[in-house]
Amino acid sequence: MRWRGTCYRAHDPRWAYQPLSGEGAALRGGRFNVKGQAALYLSLSILGAVKEVNQGLVRRIDPCILCAYDIDCENIVDLRGARGRKEHGATLADMRCAWIILRAEGHDPPSWALARRLAAGGHAGMLVPSFAPGAGADDHNLVLWRWSDAPPHRVSVHDPGGRLPKDPSSWR
Repeated sequence: MRWRGTCYRAHDPRWAYQPLSGEGAALRGGRFNVKGQAALYLSLSILGAVKEVNQGLVRRIDPCILCAYDIDCENIVDLRGARGRKEHGATLADMRCAWIILRAEGHDPPSWALARRLAAGGHAGMLVPSFAPGAGADDHNLVLWRWSDAPPHRVSVHDPGGRLPKDPSSWR
């Protein structure tokens, strides 16, 4: 399916000069990407982005940069509802698995297997429920494995005033 809309991401200020990079996810791996695979994790709401970066720390949050992204991507799988999950052979249990623990124990998390299968099938990304602590039924994310500044997987950061730094020199 084609998905168009605005997404949000709260990330470490050190990487403010690379708001479209998925290299942080590639360094450590994430819920839906293996180590070495770039991924862009975006939330469909501002509060969702804060919940994702906060990961359950109710009253404390590390400094972060909150950015808005304009999305127009083809080949997106919608796994937010039971119908989409059934169509693509996904389960909530696989998606919400304790991927960090499984990885630490040397296992391949089922969420990675799902992401690999979908990416190998030509999908650029997927819409999923948020599994961040405190996430509600209306908190959803867009996870991308393929994106660029041009169709059919166009993603651009909203920065009309040019406030984001252009290189890492601002973080000495």
